[in-house]
Amino acid sequence: MLRYNTRRKVSLLAVWFLLAGTVAWPGRAQDPPQPPSRPSQSRPPAGGKQKAPPVRQGAQVEPEQQDPAAAGVIKLDTELVVLDVTVVDQLNNPVYSLTKDDFVVFEDKVKQEVEAVSREEVPISFGIVIDTSGSMRSKLQTVTDAAALLIKEMKEGDEGFVAQFKIEPELVQDFTSDQRELEEALGELYTSGGTSLLDAIIATADYAHEKGKQRRKALIVISDGLEKNSSVKEKEVMEAMKEDEVQVYIVGFINEDEPAGLFSKSPAKRAKELLTRIAEDSGGRAFFPKEVNEMPAVAAQISKDLRTQYVLSYYPSNQMRDGRFRTVRVNVNPKDNRKLIARTRQGYYARSERESPERRNP
Repeated sequence: MLRYNTRRKVSLLAVWFLLAGTVAWPGRAQDPPQPPSRPSQSRPPAGGKQKAPPVRQGAQVEPEQQDPAAAGVIKLDTELVVLDVTVVDQLNNPVYSLTKDDFVVFEDKVKQEVEAVSREEVPISFGIVIDTSGSMRSKLQTVTDAAALLIKEMKEGDEGFVAQFKIEPELVQDFTSDQRELEEALGELYTSGGTSLLDAIIATADYAHEKGKQRRKALIVISDGLEKNSSVKEKEVMEAMKEDEVQVYIVGFINEDEPAGLFSKSPAKRAKELLTRIAEDSGGRAFFPKEVNEMPAVAAQISKDLRTQYVLSYYPSNQMRDGRFRTVRVNVNPKDNRKLIARTRQGYYARSERESPERRNP
């Protein structure tokens, strides 16, 4: 469960009682968000069925998609699968000049016909999630300074939230488009206690999934330690990442001093592998800087990644809505034969409309 920061003198219990009594809160500052629930069958599929958004200026629209009664709106049904795809070269530099013909999509190993590819900048709902356990005391100022750089990169339509985690994840500032409020929330972070990294990832990903207003959602999770106190296991986190429409970027200052066992990997290596899987399966990326002073460069790279993604869409050839997970793979085959890498989420659940009703915005 993601707690709201008690330092802001907000009681979730009081909110629940007031809601039960149908008492309306007069303003946003008095209306903290409800804690997220765990993934369930009622949640919409990750990265899956999307209603077509209004066409942005300069977007290519096929003649049969144009509706004279609603100029500038693409009329597509909810079967369209939409993926956010980051493409980099072998030096990890983003690639901007690709077209629809350069992409190949496979769903459950079956090649799909790509409907459209664009590289327009879209608004983002993002969360900054910072480990504030006791061992982060010496790093906290540098980390929050780097997080402030991410906030300064916000564009029109973006919204963000700030959370911290120790033994429990805690919401410090709910979703807002006000950069000043987010920066002030960074100043409220304080260190103490242990590290519940997996609990924090799963709770904040669920919160972003449920409360984020924009289609593209992302988490930036910053921690310095190995997993110690979480109640959830890796399997639960990986399942949640399949369901959540959230890209996860993880910055891990992993302590590599602890040696490996005779027949096992070191705790640091296991932690790195786990965090890399979580990030990459969601379409994000994991960073493991050696020094805390690398944080500004990492923050700049994450910001660039989020701003240079392609939006790829296709109609799946398998029309069955059987509730099963469909694996998705995107390959890039440019005409100049460069070796490029595409990152996107692992896939989506093919649930029916009855199983996955539209989520209400907060």
